[in-house]
Amino acid sequence: MKVKEASRKVGLARALSKLGYCSRSRAAELIRSGQVTLNGRVQRDPEAPVFGTHGQIAVNGKVVAAPEKIYLMMNKPRGVVTTASDEKGRETVYAALSANLAVGKKNTPQESSPWVAPVGRLDKASEGLLLLTNDSEWGARIAAPETHLEKTYHVQVEMVEDEEFVRTLVRGVKTEGGEVLRAKQARRLRSGQKNCWLEIVLDEGKNRQIRRMIEASGVEVLRLVRVAIGPLQLGDLAKGEHRSLTGDEKRMLDRAMRGRI
Repeated sequence: MKVKEASRKVGLARALSKLGYCSRSRAAELIRSGQVTLNGRVQRDPEAPVFGTHGQIAVNGKVVAAPEKIYLMMNKPRGVVTTASDEKGRETVYAALSANLAVGKKNTPQESSPWVAPVGRLDKASEGLLLLTNDSEWGARIAAPETHLEKTYHVQVEMVEDEEFVRTLVRGVKTEGGEVLRAKQARRLRSGQKNCWLEIVLDEGKNRQIRRMIEASGVEVLRLVRVAIGPLQLGDLAKGEHRSLTGDEKRMLDRAMRGRI
């Protein structure tokens, strides 16, 4: 398949990577070793320009086709990380995905299976809705702070009901580093004798934002569950399970982002 967007110029290694064949560094190795042709001619320069649909790429004589776009949602369990591999040997979300998806491993050749990567992050202690895709441009739009796509979380904190604390989360909390973090919306869901659950909505997506602003207030976070990304709800998807987005769900997310960036 030919690379999309005729007016756009990219380097050959990047073009091969964007087609989902392998990582950019692996693509560069294949190109330098003479295994890659561009429009029928061997090309040994990883930075050789590819002009959109005018560039047909083949590896060892086989034309590289862009894989079918994959859009998945997962209920990420607590205690696993969202990287493809972990230097500390911790369990990753990829163990829960279908064995026929070479997820996140861009050094895996396209012939084995398409890869997917997480859209944004949920840290090890957090759980809930996580998107994964091989559509890197779509994923970047979902995660971009400039999109202001709302993310909704249910958060259990070690304190009893305190409406002033909830209002403070919206007004803004200053961290030790002097940064002011704030929620777009916050409300109490339910309370117990020693803790309560809050619903917090963000539209910026700064790193560990909820944990940082709550802990800066001297309150401990007991659980943090992402329950929605824009209009997409986690629903009753079981913990550790995943499924493809429906066409309606994908279009719903696209409409939510349209015109925002």
